[in-house]
Amino acid sequence: MAEPSVQPSLTPQFCFSTTQLRDFLRVSRSSIDDSIAQNLNALATPAKRGFDPSSTSQRAPPPLSRQIEPEACRAFKDKVLFPSWQARTDVLNYCSGVAASPDPDDPEAALREAERMRDRERVMDERLDPYSGRFFPSEPRTERLAGVIRMEMGVENIVRHRTWEVVRERCGESPVEWEQAIAAWRRDGKAQDGRSRS
Repeated sequence: MAEPSVQPSLTPQFCFSTTQLRDFLRVSRSSIDDSIAQNLNALATPAKRGFDPSSTSQRAPPPLSRQIEPEACRAFKDKVLFPSWQARTDVLNYCSGVAASPDPDDPEAALREAERMRDRERVMDERLDPYSGRFFPSEPRTERLAGVIRMEMGVENIVRHRTWEVVRERCGESPVEWEQAIAAWRRDGKAQDGRSRS
């Protein structure tokens, strides 16, 4: 069985280093969600009857998706899938809070202030130069981080939706959506159990 994603230590520097943030999300998604079919195939137990030589005489292809035992599916979701999703949710929520907080340690604050001062001193004559009134200051790192978080949350929703479709197909699940399934997992207290085992 695959291992759940291990949440990194959360600091503002981790969030502002968007390369580290995106790397964590990318590695977590590739090891769990992008390879969900392989992860579920690993749960399928071999045939109990053994090889049937008469099966080669049939031209019909085997069914593409074999059902997996419910207990194996439940264990995979509780110990691998949902803890990985929760780790990513925790990282995105933490970094979203960092992006919404004041940033007194912004190393580019003085540079932006100098840009604003130069902009105030500019002479604008839009008759001579129609673009002279435009000023595009560099955005603070909190705004850049907020943009990254918004984009990654959108990606996360798409990835989880696609993963959940495969899980429902292979595990024969009820028609609940992934949001309801992970909410039930959190409510049942399995969130703490799943992370303490990892």
